[in-house]
Amino acid sequence: MSDAKKKKVKYFYDYSLVFAVIFLTMFGIVMIYSASSYAAQVRLQKAPYYYMLRQGIIAVLGLILMIIVSFIDYHKIIKSAGIILTIAYILNILVFFIGKEFNGQKRWIGIGKQFTIQPSEFAKLALIIFLAYFITDMGKEMNNFIGFIKIGLFTGPLILMIAVTNLSAGVIMCGIVYGMTFITTSLYMLHVAVFIAFGLMLKIIPIIVTKFASSSLLNNYRLKRILVWVNPQKYSLEGGFQVLQGIYAIGSGGIMGKGLGESMQKLGYIPEAQNDMIFTIICEELGLFGAVCTVMLFIFLMYRFMVIATSAPDLYGSLIVAGVMTHIAVQLLLNIAVVTGVLPNTGITLPFISYGGTSVLFLMLEMGIVLSVSRSIKLDY
Repeated sequence: MSDAKKKKVKYFYDYSLVFAVIFLTMFGIVMIYSASSYAAQVRLQKAPYYYMLRQGIIAVLGLILMIIVSFIDYHKIIKSAGIILTIAYILNILVFFIGKEFNGQKRWIGIGKQFTIQPSEFAKLALIIFLAYFITDMGKEMNNFIGFIKIGLFTGPLILMIAVTNLSAGVIMCGIVYGMTFITTSLYMLHVAVFIAFGLMLKIIPIIVTKFASSSLLNNYRLKRILVWVNPQKYSLEGGFQVLQGIYAIGSGGIMGKGLGESMQKLGYIPEAQNDMIFTIICEELGLFGAVCTVMLFIFLMYRFMVIATSAPDLYGSLIVAGVMTHIAVQLLLNIAVVTGVLPNTGITLPFISYGGTSVLFLMLEMGIVLSVSRSIKLDY
């Protein structure tokens, strides 16, 4: 074949994914300003843009890191999977010894006087990278129960360690393991059994907790959250207030919302409205229309992940993208389920939108790795 007839090979770069990530992040910054300006002035005695500025700085840094990581061969990252998982273990062990406590929870490690890092966010990324390497390395062994035991031995202690101080992160990590193993094994009945067991647990635990509501055994704050979930009106002083106000915010938004910046519930009724409850402010200010548009943008993000995962040149790349897609999908669904009262409040943030520098930073790193996989896809001309 002559040179003239030879096909030219170009490499793909998913600019649609980049646009979606930037749009979600910028939208998040706008909503953080709207949700937090009152609290920043009244509670912290700071400028109204205090939270927005902090989030904006981290978001810009994250976007720069995303672009840099996208030009690094993801195979080099995969080869360091063991080291990355080890670092995740070390950071989360340090939380127990030198962790900073906020609102009664010790989940952060301080960096200087102004910033903190949440090791559980790094652990999610480490888990995705390690599972992509480990599952590919096991090959057909994933069709045997012994394969799941090996995964549990390597990742189980980390998930349990994180769940002790951050149950929501532990649940998300379990979701990542579930999603990444589901697409790589023929033991589908095992996953069906786990799914059914989870559903039964959601039915049985509230009954047990309600029955022993007056017992001293239920002094644990997580068990109290279940009581609040079952009957938020009855336990309004123990946490139901936030849940109820969130539902009021969602209902009062109507179809088109009250208008950007016009929320009433953010004026002290919903504590920390810029964090995990920010979706309620979106519903109140932008209405059902704004909420649906937000969800549709996430669905578009999932679609781009699927395109990249199915076109990736090897199983490593497909699994990394599938892991990131599972992470964001699980976190999105849990956040919406929590703020609408479908699940107990566990403090799950809305990806790219909720206030939280560590979350946004590591999400951007995940996006960078996904873009790195996209760059490995060859386009023939």
